[in-house]
Amino acid sequence: MSNKDFIKGRGAQLNVHNKFQKLSYETRDDFLEYCRLEGEVADKNKTSYLEVFPKTIVNKVTSPDVGMSYSMNAYQGCEHGCIYCYARNSHEYWGYSAGLDFERKILVKKNAPQLLEEKLLSRNWKAKTIVMSGNTDCYQPAEQSYQITRKCLEVFLKYKHPVAIITKNAFIKRDLDLLKELTSEGLIAVNISITSLSEETRRILEPRTTSIKKRLETVKLLSDHNIPVNVMIAPIIPAINSHEILPLAKAVSENGAKSIAFTMVRLNGAIGELFTDWIKKTLPDSADKVLNQIAECHGGSLNDSRYGVRKTGEGKIAEQIHNLIRIARHTYFKDKELPKLNHSLFEMQRHKTKYSGNGQTSLF
Repeated sequence: MSNKDFIKGRGAQLNVHNKFQKLSYETRDDFLEYCRLEGEVADKNKTSYLEVFPKTIVNKVTSPDVGMSYSMNAYQGCEHGCIYCYARNSHEYWGYSAGLDFERKILVKKNAPQLLEEKLLSRNWKAKTIVMSGNTDCYQPAEQSYQITRKCLEVFLKYKHPVAIITKNAFIKRDLDLLKELTSEGLIAVNISITSLSEETRRILEPRTTSIKKRLETVKLLSDHNIPVNVMIAPIIPAINSHEILPLAKAVSENGAKSIAFTMVRLNGAIGELFTDWIKKTLPDSADKVLNQIAECHGGSLNDSRYGVRKTGEGKIAEQIHNLIRIARHTYFKDKELPKLNHSLFEMQRHKTKYSGNGQTSLF
């Protein structure tokens, strides 16, 4: 495929069929030829933001190996365009493709802060850490305009409720003031995702994400303000970034990270087709090697839905990666530990806020 045919700034290079839709969309060659002859652009490659109004925002996580009990997502779809992203499949529930639609049709939940406050004020709610970005990045480019994540952090601070964040965007630095206040009460943990130290690898895997240099600077800035940071070396993709585990762990430790975590790549659902198409266009010489090694880590399949195995993989390649992670933790994080979040302040603060003033809740 020539460079002019490659969709720049995007991970996926096509829209795959939505399994929930009876009809499929296809860009025909005759249409492309018509556009060429007429001097028209067949695909403008623009991002659109669509406002949606969900009835709830906090989701109970039932998967036993995810490591979180509750999550919330201010946005559906993600402009970062990471080709491997497991969240792509969720876009099909909204009637869109897991491919280019996931990166170009961003659903915005403007009422998320209000829904969050309603949840925290509900009678049966007990303080449990809520993870922002359990699915899509809460600091993706849309946040610069909509500021939904910041408003949600203000709600968490108002009620002294514990929250964790997962992001790969340096834009989190905008909210340093709120993060510092939450840290002073033991209410925040930040997970920064860094997949590689190579800017070239980042550019092709995660085309619209923050540079590696800025992510490391973000880890250092947060750590310098005593905000606990865990770095997600995720996903680890055999023959692409698996050789970087030790140098990456060293770099993030030197910048103040308190711990590291990892997951093995798994190409579930529509992602298998998207990733296969992408790697054959982007890294054609190593495509078969990478795909075969991914499959070797998942019982011969690109996808793996087995709890307890799907995130860590199995077999010789996975075992080597697990050993490298153990060495990295022993070498660079031996005397470091991510603190537990404080769940003891919420009940009293909720009572104080709910019945202050004229006895009316803050929602009325």
